[in-house]
Amino acid sequence: MTLLITVFAAILTTVVWYLKDGKSDMYIGTLALMYWGASIMWFTDAVFEFIELRDEFFVPARADMINDAFLGFCVVALGLIIWLVIVLIKDPRGVVRAALVKKS
Repeated sequence: MTLLITVFAAILTTVVWYLKDGKSDMYIGTLALMYWGASIMWFTDAVFEFIELRDEFFVPARADMINDAFLGFCVVALGLIIWLVIVLIKDPRGVVRAALVKKS
């Protein structure tokens, strides 16, 4: 489930990045790369788990699937949090800077 969730997140962010013509004003490419990196990590984990379990790999327990789904959503959320921090620090559109100057 973790692999599936992160691959869907990676595909979705890549499509959004591509539709924006690759413009990096909001660093969507960085978010896509984070998700693709997580997908590669989970794919490697799945390969080694398959080597270890063989046939049992395809019949996981319900509790394991729920835990994996929760972990997958947590990874996607953590990627979004990291991306949000990057966007707020870099402030590509000057919104944060304008809000701070306006208050001063």
